[in-house]
Amino acid sequence: MASLSLTQIGGGGNPVAEFVRTRSRPILARPSRAGLRVVAAAETGREPDLRVTVNGLHMPNPFVIGSGPPGTNYTVMKRAFDEGWGAVIAKTVSLDAAKVINVTPRYARLRTGANGSAKGQIIGWENIELISDRPLETMLKEFRQLKEEYPDRILIASIMEEYDKAAWEELIDRVEQTGIDAIEVNFSCPHGMPERKMGAAVGQDCALLEEVCGWINAKATVPVWAKMTPNITDITQPAKVALNSGCEGVAAINTIMSVMGINLESLRPEPCVEGYSTPGGYSSKAVHPIALGKVMNIAKMMKSEFGDRTDLSLSGIGGVETGGDAAEFILVGANTVQVCTGVMMHGYGLVKKLCAELKDFMRMHNFSSIEDFRGVSLQYFTTHTDLVRRQQEAIRQRKAIRKGLQSDKDWTGDGFVTETESMVSN
Repeated sequence: MASLSLTQIGGGGNPVAEFVRTRSRPILARPSRAGLRVVAAAETGREPDLRVTVNGLHMPNPFVIGSGPPGTNYTVMKRAFDEGWGAVIAKTVSLDAAKVINVTPRYARLRTGANGSAKGQIIGWENIELISDRPLETMLKEFRQLKEEYPDRILIASIMEEYDKAAWEELIDRVEQTGIDAIEVNFSCPHGMPERKMGAAVGQDCALLEEVCGWINAKATVPVWAKMTPNITDITQPAKVALNSGCEGVAAINTIMSVMGINLESLRPEPCVEGYSTPGGYSSKAVHPIALGKVMNIAKMMKSEFGDRTDLSLSGIGGVETGGDAAEFILVGANTVQVCTGVMMHGYGLVKKLCAELKDFMRMHNFSSIEDFRGVSLQYFTTHTDLVRRQQEAIRQRKAIRKGLQSDKDWTGDGFVTETESMVSN
């Protein structure tokens, strides 16, 4: 097993996208994938098509900048659009930025490597960063500027407020006036201001979530995604509540509550701020299997509870650094894939690598579009009881083949030679 070490740190072409303002859309049945004939890109002479349409929003690819530092201001969001990201979700905003006070250092990293090498690969990332500390009006001005300069690109506002209906309504009204294309509601930030019923304090309480979603969806005129917390026993329950309360989509997962580690020399926790720390959110490669399981469970719930409704969507988040990571989320039902920590580690140009690797995967399986393989792997998940039954049946069949016929009544005329051979020992 690789050893682990802790490191603390301080602080293309754009296809035309159409935005549908109305939130009332016809429910269309998704074509069954059973018996689907996939035409190889090589046969048609076309490249695999990465374009996706989600809740009426057209994106050149399924890769979305996740809410956080990569979407913190105009400059970085412009860079994301210029590099070719399918959509950008801005860092979470609230009405009163004055109550948001960050500390430094606020990140810590987990590495692998021989003898705990500080140069080992980063597999885990913890943050104790809060939502945007920039004045709301500044962020709104930059949203307007981005939509003026990139009218065909998808900009999504991430919002979070206290348990106050009027505050939620005001925030929604103000962000929508900038021309943003959709809203992602942060019901999942694991640290910060839970005493004010913000972030995960809402996402962990289904009754509270239902009430707040009701306020939001009664006011919003653009698609709304609810961002789910993994810090809960059954993530499908709040996801179902959000969808039943009018949200057009869910996104999962936000970061996992964690303590990155303890410095064994100073005996202080990391990241260390004036000798102290607080639990924070864990992300990066190490959370990918956990995120994949949560997204799979949500996708199965959506199929069971909502059937093949195409007006609902799922955005997968967690440890995406390669096209293969993204393909896994899509195979378990995700429409889009968000990346945040990956951009912090590898830069905005990562999207080119993600697109190229996802296309390579599609060529390997002769998939021509994202919908050709979205959710295909869900059918292979079952219960442990069913796994036992399947294995017992497989063993029984193998034994039957190895032992040959069980009774004289099993002989047939057509298969006589084969049946004879099945009972020869060598």
